[in-house]
Amino acid sequence: MKTAQVYQDKIIIKDAEDIKLEGRKGAIVRVLGCGLCGSDIVKFKHKIVHDGAVLGHEIVAEILEINSDTDFKAGDKIVTSHHIPCGECNYCRHGNVSMCLHFKQTNIFPGGFSEKVFVSEEHLKKVAYRVPAGISDEEISFYEPLGCCIRAIKRCNLQKGDTALVVGLGSIGLLMGEALKALGYKVFGCDLIPDRIALANKMGIQAFNSRNLDEFDTIIKDRTQDYGVDAVFMTSGADKAIETALKTVRQGGKILVFSSTPNNNGYPNNEIYYKELTVMGSYSPSPADLKDSFNLLTSGGVNSRGVNVKGLTTVYPLEDIQQAFDDTISNKIFKAYIQISE
Repeated sequence: MKTAQVYQDKIIIKDAEDIKLEGRKGAIVRVLGCGLCGSDIVKFKHKIVHDGAVLGHEIVAEILEINSDTDFKAGDKIVTSHHIPCGECNYCRHGNVSMCLHFKQTNIFPGGFSEKVFVSEEHLKKVAYRVPAGISDEEISFYEPLGCCIRAIKRCNLQKGDTALVVGLGSIGLLMGEALKALGYKVFGCDLIPDRIALANKMGIQAFNSRNLDEFDTIIKDRTQDYGVDAVFMTSGADKAIETALKTVRQGGKILVFSSTPNNNGYPNNEIYYKELTVMGSYSPSPADLKDSFNLLTSGGVNSRGVNVKGLTTVYPLEDIQQAFDDTISNKIFKAYIQISE
């Protein structure tokens, strides 16, 4: 079977041994396509994975062979996440599911950028869903990243009518804005790239250029009765985004960190202390968050507000996956979807 593997700072297409069920509980699936996640980019750019690694986890797939106590069957089109918490450890009991050791150890094999993948029985039981008719593969591939956004929003515990600012309007920032809108909050957004700002406004997110921070802060204060926003969602990986967050969040507000930054800069202690700010992180979703994501995508909860999630993706064949990585890194596209099988 064909796989896209990391090799000497490139992504190359390489044949690998075909995977078989061989009596295991679970399923062998034919991957129809897989979204390119920001975490894939980070692992590739910063050489976090070894040569031969197959990245990708945002898969849409068809079951080829199955041995399962679930009601899935061969021929079903499914979507699944890759990590599963145990639900019982200290981390899970406190809601920190993505810190769970079992969560970190579970995955699909060998990775989403592969013609075939093994999906375990645990995946089938806890994080996999049958894809209904009427939704495209590209749209449903947002299942896992939207779940990440939903968990981040839940962690902020916002009140009805609260305002939120999304800093960074790449694909995940736009998706975060969509999730916030779908859940009933007022959303602002900012970026430095005009095309991103224009698309966000087209999608119903009040978006602005934050290059002149004092001017942008005045705009936000004007729209929030001089308070500032109740929560800032940090989907930008730029160090300067921290300054934007601190400038625009209200006293007593929340900053949700949803990306890493190059210099690993921190938030000033005295800003947090004197303004009573809450700064928190959010990483990956729980099965409950994924269920909410699936329901939002398939019921029209996101798209019902006039937004087409599919419009965020650019489709690349597997053979052009290196180009997809390059275009994503250079900000030529919002989101790449790698089509692997017809």
